Amino acid sequence: PISRYPVPDPSEWPDDIRARILEVQQKAGFVPNVFLTLAHRPDEFRAFFAYHDALMLKEGGLTKGEREMIVVATSAVNNC
Repeated sequence: PISRYPVPDPSEWPDDIRARILEVQQKAGFVPNVFLTLAHRPDEFRAFFAYHDALMLKEGGLTKGEREMIVVATSAVNNC
């Protein structure tokens, strides 16, 4: 198991969550586990990714690549 929480079957995902997960799968070639584990709580899924988008997709300041490097470095330091 990838989580102590249930991972719902894709047929159970709300349409907006399904679209988001499929979009990422097409771009990345896989679905990150965080998407699958948050899918069982749609409100939290939407809140998490709204915050993600607010940080990662805003204009100005750092480039998207620089933001991604910060995420990777922070994850490595925290053994994620």
